[in-house]
Amino acid sequence: MSAEIVTVTRSSSPLILSMPHPGTGVPPEVATQLNARGKLVEDTDWHMRQLYSFAAPFAPSIVEAQLSRFVIDLNRDPAGVSLYPGQATTELVPSTTFDGAPIWQTTPDAAEIERRKAAYFQPYHTALTAEIAQVKAEHGYCVLWDCHSIKSVIPRLFDGTLPTLNLGTNSGESCAPSVEAAAVTAMAGHPFTQIANGRFKGGWITRHYGRPSERIHALQMEIALSAYLTEETAPWTFDAPKAASLQAALSAIIEAALAAAAAIERSRS
Repeated sequence: MSAEIVTVTRSSSPLILSMPHPGTGVPPEVATQLNARGKLVEDTDWHMRQLYSFAAPFAPSIVEAQLSRFVIDLNRDPAGVSLYPGQATTELVPSTTFDGAPIWQTTPDAAEIERRKAAYFQPYHTALTAEIAQVKAEHGYCVLWDCHSIKSVIPRLFDGTLPTLNLGTNSGESCAPSVEAAAVTAMAGHPFTQIANGRFKGGWITRHYGRPSERIHALQMEIALSAYLTEETAPWTFDAPKAASLQAALSAIIEAALAAAAAIERSRS
């Protein structure tokens, strides 16, 4: 498995942090197909590792993509089915930026998309599947936290300004009710605008891997970039003082979800 596609940091707790969109890498054979706008890879989930550095005490395993989502989106259904029917979104291989600007000078055809699925999509999901299996073998259960961020204003995707914290559990299907309730309660204890299962209910990773009946609890957190960047434009500078209160909130939410999942396991014994 190439480190240029996915990096895995294995640890010792029931928590896995999935980071499918922080990468900015573009293989040479793909870079030649992008136009100037596409080469900016602007729809990146910036600085995920730095933002989630607070999670070290939880000893999470981390599965982190190294390639840009413009190469292929690891959080889309590989069958090409829309996650949000009737709403604007981007595809498995995006044809535009989030705000609708074309990104290709040579549009990928069906054969190229299939090639990218095998070369770039599958390695990430092979790694994530292996980590889930490893964690379940060690602990009996897994909490999968899917890490995301996005600009706070994108009229093509949503009205107005996005809440800072957007928790997604596929409308309660990707984790146990008590895990969702604990996360929502902890989230409400912090003074950020927030919503659960609003515009972002969880992408393909949350929906595909979240199987509470099999003791895999998956939650997605979509964060407005305004909460931890100096500005939501290049050079996408991480603002540590601004991020500190966000990190405290995320820590409390993850801790609550982990505690609720652990309580379920204790009740089984």
